[in-house]
Amino acid sequence: MLSRPPLRSSQALRLLSRACVLLLFCLALASAAHARPLQLAVLDLGATPTGERAAEQLAQSFAKQADFTVVNRAQARAAARGIGYKGSLNLSLEEARDLGAAVGCDFLIAGAAETLKRAVSERTDYFESYASLFLISARTGRLLLWEQPSAEAATPAQAEQLMLAELERRINLYAGLLRAKYTAERAEKLSVLARDTPVIADVPAADSPDAAHLRAPRPFRRLQPLYPDTAARLGVAATIDVLAEIDASGEVAGVEVVRWAGYGLDESVLVTVRQLHFFPAQRDGAPVPMRVLLRYNFRKPQK
Repeated sequence: MLSRPPLRSSQALRLLSRACVLLLFCLALASAAHARPLQLAVLDLGATPTGERAAEQLAQSFAKQADFTVVNRAQARAAARGIGYKGSLNLSLEEARDLGAAVGCDFLIAGAAETLKRAVSERTDYFESYASLFLISARTGRLLLWEQPSAEAATPAQAEQLMLAELERRINLYAGLLRAKYTAERAEKLSVLARDTPVIADVPAADSPDAAHLRAPRPFRRLQPLYPDTAARLGVAATIDVLAEIDASGEVAGVEVVRWAGYGLDESVLVTVRQLHFFPAQRDGAPVPMRVLLRYNFRKPQK
């Protein structure tokens, strides 16, 4: 009968480390029901009366959720301004994480809300009240959800009241999403620690000593993402950055948005990048996987 060779000390340590991480993972999931309340900050939704009322309603509604604590809005506003935040809704992951750390929360809600008069030839003039909401993870900086509840009515007061009522109806949906994301982010962190993740090189800087040995991946042809109607309606201008992992055959193996903007722009870029094919990166003439930063600038098309 063949005997198994003894484990090397490094292998034994690696297995022990994985076992410890998996144990911590199980303990974390088991204690999830007893975790502290989630810290949520509702930032300003623009310098409009509708924006102030929508932000205040969101804060009050979340405060009624037993497992949420809402950061004092004045304190959150002061902390955000203290690091130079001026209401941008086109943030990198690092900028969003810095904002969350300054405010001291698990999740942020930012956005813009307004009530506008609409004039169209097909119908009588009316008023539209909307709230563009950005639900953001302060831990990862990721945009978890963008959506734009809206309502129309004959008067601005009626339109706003209908929109605020719609926000109230969606609170349980938002709270459920944030609870699920909190659990998923904890699991993701532990899962990464538990597995051996291969390191994929980034494109080196032009003046890097390694640059002479590497050739960055090049797309066969460039594709332009569509400018979605959700962005066109408000004339949104933004920059979307994504990190794309290009494998040794030149295919897109993974893609992550690292500067987001909502309004359907992120999704448009993701759809486009996943359709790309590349001449693979090369190190000393041999194809290698590489991660590249791709940037897309959006401006409202001129009529």
